[in-house]
Amino acid sequence: MTDEPPSPDGPDEFPTEEELPDEPVTVDDIDPFTVDDGAFEDIDDFAAAEWKEDTTADERLRTVINRTTTPKSAGDIADTALVSETKARTSLNKLAEEGIVRSHQTDSGKLYERDPEWHLLKQIRQLAGSETLVDQIQRIKQELAGYKAKYDSTEPEELLVSDKELTPEELDDVSHWRTAKRELTHLRAAYRLKEAKEHAYTGPESRDKQSGKQTTAPDREQSPLQ
Repeated sequence: MTDEPPSPDGPDEFPTEEELPDEPVTVDDIDPFTVDDGAFEDIDDFAAAEWKEDTTADERLRTVINRTTTPKSAGDIADTALVSETKARTSLNKLAEEGIVRSHQTDSGKLYERDPEWHLLKQIRQLAGSETLVDQIQRIKQELAGYKAKYDSTEPEELLVSDKELTPEELDDVSHWRTAKRELTHLRAAYRLKEAKEHAYTGPESRDKQSGKQTTAPDREQSPLQ
C-alpha cells in the first residue's frame, strides 16, 4: 500500500477474479442510507431519522446552535436537534459557560443563541489556516476596486444616500459591495492572526547560540493588507 493519492481516472489496481462476487452487482444492491427509507412517508421525517442515526445528541446540538442567530428557547432548539429538552438545556448552559452560546433571561424563561463574537473568531481562525488566504484578499481588493471605479465612489453607502434612484442591478451591486467590504475585514483579521502566530513560533529575531551574535530576520514581502 502506498501513500500516493488515488488517480482521478480510477484505481490503479483492480480486484482479481477470485475477489469478484459470484453474482453481478446492480444499483439495487447499493444502499447509501443507514435507515430504512420505506418506513417513512414524509421525506423530512426520513431525513431527520437519518441525521439522528448518524450523529450524537451533542453534535446535533452544536450544529443547531451554530445556525441560531436569534434567541430561542431550549425546547425549540431541542425539537430541531432531535433531543430531549432536558438534554438541550443542560448542554446549552454548559456551552454558555464556555462562551460558545449566549443566554438571555426573559420573563418567559431563558433563551439561547450562538455567541456572535465566538462565531466570528472561529471563522477568522479557519480563514487564518487557509492556504489561499492571500489570494482571497487580493480577489476581494480587486472586486472593491471595480465597484469604486464603476460608481466613482469610495463607499457603497454614498450611493444609498444619493439623490439618484438606483436600479435593481445597482442595488445588487451595493449589497455585494458591502458584503465584500465585510469579507475583506475578516480576511485582514485572519492574515494578522496568521502573522502573529508565525512571530510567536519563530520570533522577529534569532540568536546564534554559540557566539551570542544577534541576527535580524530578513525583510518580509510586501503585505497584502496594503
